[in-house]
Amino acid sequence: MHVFDTLSDRLQATFRRLRGKGRLSPDDVKEALREVRRALLEADVNHVVAREFIDRVQERAVGQEILQSLSAAQQVVKIVSEELTALMGGEQSRLARAAQPPTVVMLVGLQGAGKTTAIAKLARLLKTSEHRRPLLVAADVYRPAAVTQLQLLGEQIGTPVFALTGDALPHDIVDQALAHARRAGNDYVLVDTAGRLQVDSAMMEELRDLKALAAPQEILLVVDAMTGQDAISVAQEFHRVLGVTGVILSKMDSDTRGGAALTVRHATGCPIKYVGTSERPDGLEPFYPDRMASRILGMGDVLSLIEKAQATVDEGQARELEQKLLRNEFTFDDFLAQLQQVKNLGPLDQLLGMLPGMGRMKQMKESAADTGQLKKVEAIILSMSREERGRPELIEKSATRRMRIAKGSGTQVKDVNQLLRQFGEMRKVMKQFSGFGKGGRGAMKGMGGMGPFGGGMKGGPRDFAPRGGSRGKKRR
Repeated sequence: MHVFDTLSDRLQATFRRLRGKGRLSPDDVKEALREVRRALLEADVNHVVAREFIDRVQERAVGQEILQSLSAAQQVVKIVSEELTALMGGEQSRLARAAQPPTVVMLVGLQGAGKTTAIAKLARLLKTSEHRRPLLVAADVYRPAAVTQLQLLGEQIGTPVFALTGDALPHDIVDQALAHARRAGNDYVLVDTAGRLQVDSAMMEELRDLKALAAPQEILLVVDAMTGQDAISVAQEFHRVLGVTGVILSKMDSDTRGGAALTVRHATGCPIKYVGTSERPDGLEPFYPDRMASRILGMGDVLSLIEKAQATVDEGQARELEQKLLRNEFTFDDFLAQLQQVKNLGPLDQLLGMLPGMGRMKQMKESAADTGQLKKVEAIILSMSREERGRPELIEKSATRRMRIAKGSGTQVKDVNQLLRQFGEMRKVMKQFSGFGKGGRGAMKGMGGMGPFGGGMKGGPRDFAPRGGSRGKKRR
């Protein structure tokens, strides 16, 4: 998640210096916290919030028992993590549910904050993770093409959109949409409302009217994480007028300073319920303050990574793959399917950020090539015939085939040779475990997952990225 990269780097550097000191003095802690405060201010965190945060950490950290401990630095980091978690809301805040369906959720916010894309992503999330039947309501009749945009997004995610043609007013649209949802059995009604470039009385009056009509269980304010401190004043005004129940932070994958994300909960008292992590249809995640604090401090977020994998990986395919591995029948078709599942998990830099200690990998020059390298591997495999993907030895024995594949994939013959060597080595390793019978399953698990990106091969996806030359050879 790019929005916290700079803050994360600063905090991690500060705590690395602290860990190098062994036992700590009060001055050591104070100096480290001065660095933390500077990092928060540079990340656009409100100065009052930053000061109160540092005061709470210092009060807890400068105790004789902690300072004399051999793990004093770790305990200070733990306190900072707990206070960051508290600053962002403490615990995950789930959507409220109506006692009698449908549950009505209004999305509000300024024009350009990302309401329409956020509401479509929320509908998709409800469908896939909670098996709900949401209805999208196009109540923004002022922005050109807003209704068409929502209809296209609804078609993309397979969710119905309620809209009225002509000069229908938002009040009438929402009124008829609620009646339609009850008849059709939709258990969620998600209302996309109009925004303005800035807060004005006409917009607020319309939103108050819609709130009175729909009696929503949730009014979610969509805040653009790129707007910095301005987002706080906007959030406070919406909350004052409408009684906002939660926040969706959009564009959290942007390269911004992140202060709004750390401050909006404190400024409004409203929990952050979701964050937009990418432009993809699945780029909306429930917000877990503890997990976000862990990511910021470089301790990873393995739980979210596991949840992503569970939502993406087909269990039937996984069992079939395991049997193929045990029979040593793993082909380039299987490899391609695994490659595509890794891509479905999301951008590689975000996945790296979820692994403990791996957050800084995102800053390494080589990591920028990961996605391109995976695409290159995919292009090579797709340029093979079906027979070649099932029998790689055909390619190994034929220079003509290798030349054709290289030309078809826009790569060089040495790239094809490199992939063939690495794939062959992986199959040799798998063959060692194919004769274990019932014990093979345990052997596979013991190797940390023998798929092409499992722990059994060093370095993960980059080891299957064609690089050419001696550097590309597998180290034993």
